This record gives sequence, structure tokens and C-alpha cells, in this order.
Amino acid sequence: MKMMIIGSGGREHALAWKCAQSPKIQKIYCCPGNGGTATLEKAENIDISDYQKMADFAKEEGVELVMVGPEAPLVEGISDIFQKERIPIIGPVKEAAMLEGSKAFAKEFMKKYNVATADYIITDSYDKAMDFVRTANYPLVIKADGLAAGKGVRIIDNRQDAERTIKEYMIEKIFGDAGTKIVIEEYLTGIEASILSITDGSTIIPFISAQDHKPIGEGNTGDNTGGMGVIAPNPAVDKKVMADFTENIMKPTLEGIKKEGWDFRGIIFFGIMITKKGAKLLEYNVRFGDPETQALLPMLKTDLIDILTACWEKKLHTIELQWNAQHSCCVVAASGGYPGSYKKGYPIEGLEKTKNTIFIAGAKKEGEKLITSGGRVLAVCATGSTREEARKKAYSDMQKIHFTDIYYRKDIGTILPKTSQ
Repeated sequence: MKMMIIGSGGREHALAWKCAQSPKIQKIYCCPGNGGTATLEKAENIDISDYQKMADFAKEEGVELVMVGPEAPLVEGISDIFQKERIPIIGPVKEAAMLEGSKAFAKEFMKKYNVATADYIITDSYDKAMDFVRTANYPLVIKADGLAAGKGVRIIDNRQDAERTIKEYMIEKIFGDAGTKIVIEEYLTGIEASILSITDGSTIIPFISAQDHKPIGEGNTGDNTGGMGVIAPNPAVDKKVMADFTENIMKPTLEGIKKEGWDFRGIIFFGIMITKKGAKLLEYNVRFGDPETQALLPMLKTDLIDILTACWEKKLHTIELQWNAQHSCCVVAASGGYPGSYKKGYPIEGLEKTKNTIFIAGAKKEGEKLITSGGRVLAVCATGSTREEARKKAYSDMQKIHFTDIYYRKDIGTILPKTSQ
């Protein structure tokens, strides 16, 4: 089988790495891929950005399966284009992808189908937003409605910060049109968890839970990032929490998808808060998480191609996920200055000395060398029979890797996420 993976980050390298292990896969076209996918024996990077041209290329080359990594192509309707060309693609159609594409759309869906979540208001009026926050109880949460690269959510402690945030989102438009409508939400106290799942619209299968570490600084301090590391499973997700999540979040979500009549063959990522009053849904993503994917796929024993094929064929009820390891730790190395401004173009040294799995994100291949080209550069992922074993292995390898201004957190897996939204 020939397949295509769309995207250029660490998540896409992990997907290509895992899919390449399947004996069913002959060739993987990565659009556009990165320096990591460039090194995979079965993979080839293809520089095509137009979705219709991607579909035309896939048809010409006899591609039988497409996996979409990032959220933007899904929200822009890439699945609709490929389905029109009768090319199997894992990812929801445009209408369903709005569960991630619009915070307001997602909250209204949650309300309609009784998915446990925080109370909220939605407004596209600057004056109404300002009126609300002048009499609101704090803390509260303000979210840009549209896609903001994971940076459109702020926890607000006082009226002055609320007014400044609303002005930045709605008037100054720091996220473009993504902030013209906002969601103002009840602040939830608890522990965050990530639960990836896959659905064919009739069956939904959750993966092992994970714990992301979004803040740039140790002790969960500083600005939020795309994710500085992950451990799996999340120690806060026990059987009771999982049962609560299944009953009050996952099942009603699937029921809503069915009742809306959406063609949803793809990934649902549930970002939840475990509160004293039970699990509450913070947000949906409609694709694999990053770096959760990098932490989970090395643990997965079941052939990923079998899972994805069953998803497309609406036969997920025949699949049972099996796992190779009990614990995983993924540590991200970033360019100094990230998530603010940073410099690129530095050679990455020491990869040949590592023993565990390295996923490349912001790096490109120049000759025989990998050169930094992004904020989050790579991730070291290790598995073990205990969380501490996985952590030690990951950090042992990270210490062997060098590039100018390398930065990584030293506390991944030792600290639960701070109580935040």
C-alpha cells in the first residue's frame, strides 16, 4: 500500500515512523514532511501545498490511504476534497472539523448533547464582552473562537487583564479573524488530562491517557507553548475518572456526531479537566495531539495501518488496541527564545549517540546534517515498565543532543499540571 501523511511537525514524523513499521506499507509520501521524515527508508517528502494538487498527486500515484496531521487542513475542508476524488482519508469533513475550528461551535455542540463542560457565554460584540467582564467573578477564561496555534486561551485573574485581553483579541486582532468572536468561560480547578480517541462515526476507541506540559518553564511557569513534554498514562486518570469521562463526555460526543449526520472518520482529542465535581471537557481537537502522539505511538502494539483502515471502512468495532509498554515519557527540545522569537539554522549534534526514539519537528535536512528550522525542534521519547524508568531513559538521551541555544524542561513527569483551564 502507498499512503500519504499531511503535515510537517513532530506528530507527522511519529505517524510516518509508526506507519512505516507496518508490512502493509510500501511507500509514504509526506506533504511536506521534515528532516525526520526525510530519513525514513519508506518515506519521501513531497512539496505540495494546494489540497487539490495533493489529491491529484495521490490519485496518480495510487495512494490508498491519507492521514491528516494538523488541524488547519481539516478545518479548511481537505477531507471533502479527497473524498470527492474517492481517496480514503482519515480526518473529519469540514463541517465536523468545526469542533476544533470554532470554540463557540464546539461549546454549542457540548450544550446541545449534554457533554459535561464549563459554563460560558459567546459574543462577537466588543461592548457586550466589556460589560460582562466588569461585573464577572474571577478568575475566568477568555478564548479566541478560531484557530490560534494553541495560544488563544488565557486565564484571567482580574478586570484589567480581561479588558486588555478582549481589546487585543477583538480590536487589535493579534490572532487575526480568530478573535473577532470570543468565548468567556467559567474557570475550572483541577488536573488536566489528554485523551486521544479514534472514531468511524459509529464506534469510538480511546487511547491511553496522557499528561501534557504546556508552559515553557519548569514548575509549569511562563508562557504556554504547543507542548514541552508528555507522560502516558496520566497518573490522575484512574478507572473512576475514565468511567466518568466515558459516560459524560465520550459517549454523548459520539451520540452528537451520529445525530448531526456527520461523516467523522478520524481522531477526536479530548482535553479534559478532572474537577471535584467530575471530568469536564475543555476542548475538542479533531486530529492527533502534538506531542501526545509522539509519546503514545511507541507504546502501541496494534498495527496502526489496521486501525486507520478499519476507521475508513467503518469497522472499528473489529479492532482492539494493544500496547507494548506500560509507561512513556516524551521530552521536547526547543530553540532558545521559544515561544517568542528565536534563531534558526543551527546543526543538531549527537543524535547518533541516542538509544531511544527521536522525533524531529522543527528541523530540515541539509546534506547529511539536520539543521534547526523551528521553535520546537525535536522530541526524545522513551518507554519503560515505570514512569521513572521512562523518564530516566528519555533524559539520558536528551543530554547527548546538542545545538546552539537548546532548551528543554528538566521536570517532565515529576509534576502534575497546575490547576488551569
